[in-house]
Amino acid sequence: MSALLASATCAATGLAPTAAADSRPAPRPPASAALLDAMRRDLGLTPAAARERLADERRAGKAERAARKAAGPAFGGAWFDAGRGRLTVALTERQAASDVRRAAGGVDVRLVKHSAAALDAAKKRIDTFKAPSDVASWRVDPRANRVVVDVVAGHRGDNDVSAFLRRARATAPVRVDTVPEAPRTYAAGTVGGDPYYTGNVRCSIGFSVHGGFVTAGHCGRAGAAVRGWDGSAIGTFQGSSFPDNDYAWVSVGNGWWTVPVVLGWGTVPDQLVRGSAEAPVGASICRSGSTTKWRCGRLLAKNETVNYSDGRVVHQLTKTSVCAEGGDSGGSFISGDQAQGVTSGGWGNCGSGGETWYQPVNEILQRYGLRLHTA
Repeated sequence: MSALLASATCAATGLAPTAAADSRPAPRPPASAALLDAMRRDLGLTPAAARERLADERRAGKAERAARKAAGPAFGGAWFDAGRGRLTVALTERQAASDVRRAAGGVDVRLVKHSAAALDAAKKRIDTFKAPSDVASWRVDPRANRVVVDVVAGHRGDNDVSAFLRRARATAPVRVDTVPEAPRTYAAGTVGGDPYYTGNVRCSIGFSVHGGFVTAGHCGRAGAAVRGWDGSAIGTFQGSSFPDNDYAWVSVGNGWWTVPVVLGWGTVPDQLVRGSAEAPVGASICRSGSTTKWRCGRLLAKNETVNYSDGRVVHQLTKTSVCAEGGDSGGSFISGDQAQGVTSGGWGNCGSGGETWYQPVNEILQRYGLRLHTA
């Protein structure tokens, strides 16, 4: 199935700015039974293994930030190995390894040819190209040390696809992978449940901020009125960007309020949100949406450009192995108790599987000057 916008009625309340929430040394509460159950269902982990995974991922996220700073221009990217519970840091200079190990602790180091900055710059140049519909997405893959371009299976030899790939290869070191379908957005028509509505579109709340909530930009334009599950007025889209980006924020009033949780929709208990520290590639991640409820998977890639099947392109999305379906657009992606982003789109479904992208939440907060509500 193609990439979709996913909704999730998830809210989070709190008082600290995002940057403060990202670094504060608050003690970590034990993982909830609901989170452990979802990780068992979707990742095949026992409760003990899930707790160990979450602890490893918290350490890896902290180590990645330290490694990036210590490596400077030699930083080539990083990824988390769930099987070993360790972070690997790619470097373009051997002499930077000792500084990285000293700053980041127990990490593995791999020497690579291309720096993360060089690959990001090359991908940014490819972002300016007009992509045919059968080129699904492209991203920097730190493990491959390449820009990876995903092409819909059976279309690699098409003239327009071949022309795009030739131009991309002249711009950057490129690897070509195939995907089963072209991505599409996941907004849905009006249905019952616990969503929010704008016009005849159903989407879901992402995360609460002071004065409202963030969600996906394709769910509504600035000025559009928003209704709750009961049809009563919630507020108005105050800002929205789509395509190029896929984020928006909605003001809340009319007797509605926000709370510091991601909703389980009756499948799992609500999950508290305590900050927005970014999880590393390879980490486990879960999603809440009004159609498919609570689902978990792995974080696969960051800063990916997605070419949706209707021709609209969105940049700087994060790719996951989590499934989603129509109506899940705008919903919450969370890792442990840390907000990650709002669902944009994907391919597949929750019966046969698929992949879903999200817009990172910290970018949304910075863009609109918002503060995440935390518990």
